[in-house]
Formats: sequence, structure tokens, C-alpha cells
Amino acid sequence: MEKKTYRALGRRKEAVAQVRLVEGKGQRYINGKPMKSYFGRETLDMIVEQPFKLTDTQDRFDMLVNVKGSGLSGQAGAIRLGVSRALTKSDPDLRGQLKSAGFLTRDPRMTERKKYGLAGARKRYQFSKR
Repeated sequence: MEKKTYRALGRRKEAVAQVRLVEGKGQRYINGKPMKSYFGRETLDMIVEQPFKLTDTQDRFDMLVNVKGSGLSGQAGAIRLGVSRALTKSDPDLRGQLKSAGFLTRDPRMTERKKYGLAGARKRYQFSKR
């Protein structure tokens, strides 16, 4: 019997996460490494686990993720969005729960571009009166 697989894409800042949820025992792998050793910070593990805890599906799915770009925090946010989208594919009734928690919203905040005549996006060069 073939295990059911659900795929979804999550993005945040410059991070892109390709998430696969496979029916299993609740194992978590990111770029081929166990999640605990990939992030190394408990807060980021918690961010990724939020959709599973909310919908009470921690032990129902194994999570396999390929993520690239941005930093660890952006990657965790991208994975959370991908997991939430994959969970809604597995059971459309979970959509309301995930939506009210804000897990299905793509975070639009990106780095602002550097403007000409300025030192950075908003920082100016030092002003000299004399």
C-alpha cells in the first residue's frame, strides 16, 4: 500500500521551502538532516511545529523539506507556511483553524532596496554643516 503524500510550497523573505508531508510517525527532516540538528534553536523548531500542534497532527505525518535562501528564521517561516498549505490539502476542514491562526498568510515583508544618493535603503551619508 502506497503512502499518501502532500506537497506544498512556502516562501518568506528570500527563503523558498518545498514541503512534503508523508503519512508516517512524525519524523522531521530538513535538507536531509533531522530538524533538531538543522536549526539548533528551539524557537525555530517551535515555529515549524506550530501548524502540527494546532491541528493535532504531530504523529500523523513525516515532514521532508528542501529549503534554500535567506537565513534560518526566514526558512522556518517558509517551512511553516508550506506545512500549513500541505495540511489543508490533506484535510480541507483544517483550513479554518490554520487561517484564523494566521499560518496561511504569506508574510509580504521584504528587504527594502538601496536608493541612490543614500548610504543604504534609508540611512543617509553624514551631514556636515561646515
